[in-house]
Amino acid sequence: MYNYENYTKVKEELERRRLDSIEAADARAELLRSQSEEIAEIDKELSGTGLLLFKTACSGGDIAPIKKRNQELVKKKRAAIVALGYPEDFAEVKYHCPDCSDTGYNEKGAVCHCLREELIRATIVSSGIGKLIERQSFENFDLNWYKDNPDAYARMAANLSVAKSYVKNFPKKKDNLLLIGKTGTGKTHVSTAIAREIISMGYDVVYDSTHNIITDFEADKFRSGYGAGYQPKSEKYLECDLLIIDDLGTEFSSQFTVSCLYNLLNTRLNRGLATIISTNLSADELARKYEDRIYSRIVGTDSRVLVFVGRDHRLNA
Repeated sequence: MYNYENYTKVKEELERRRLDSIEAADARAELLRSQSEEIAEIDKELSGTGLLLFKTACSGGDIAPIKKRNQELVKKKRAAIVALGYPEDFAEVKYHCPDCSDTGYNEKGAVCHCLREELIRATIVSSGIGKLIERQSFENFDLNWYKDNPDAYARMAANLSVAKSYVKNFPKKKDNLLLIGKTGTGKTHVSTAIAREIISMGYDVVYDSTHNIITDFEADKFRSGYGAGYQPKSEKYLECDLLIIDDLGTEFSSQFTVSCLYNLLNTRLNRGLATIISTNLSADELARKYEDRIYSRIVGTDSRVLVFVGRDHRLNA
């Protein structure tokens, strides 16, 4: 689900909003007291109501008269506020989300819609494809682009259907996907559309190129040179619910990259975490480039291969 870092940031932001709202209400209340001695006296009496109610209840006394007096004071205060030319709720706290008072959880303890929406926004930003998600979805994947080629149209329609089913069955079924095809044939659009839907369901998605992923693993390996405050960069690739690896095959091949890819793919496989890989290489080219232990994890029993065909959208846009 949502990663800890995003959750922490969002909760801190909600708390900041809550405190700002309370502070603003306190400032408005102080303004009213400075303008009306009557309101100042009412607030003074109201401030002792809570303690009086508690003491009376503990002693077994009748709290009904206290509640009645409290209601009278509140009504009197509102009238005095209106007389000053302000709305009667002028001094009340105005939270950004009245459903949870900016706590992120409603009265029943369930996650509020505001927290869920902020977490989705944070996940989109941290996913690595925030801008793409804004404009690429299943709805605007245009199959008409392939109308002039019946075979290509049928294949791409099937790919789109598989992608939608992938989302529908997530997370019960966490098969891996391998998207194969030349540049501009729709691999990024489809993987972005999948990411968009998975994020909206509340899962953590990370999208990055093979080169950047390996660079982050390399930085972690030699992190001693970055100082004690260094934050690991590669953990997100090993822990996210869905990892989308772009441009597999464009990375520089070395013993380290081979070891890195194997560790990444094998760890995610063992943890039952989903991975989508896109590449411009064919299945045969992948087999020639990678040793068996990596190739078997790219195109294995838990993977489904989608071949993308057609003209380059980017050149003909």
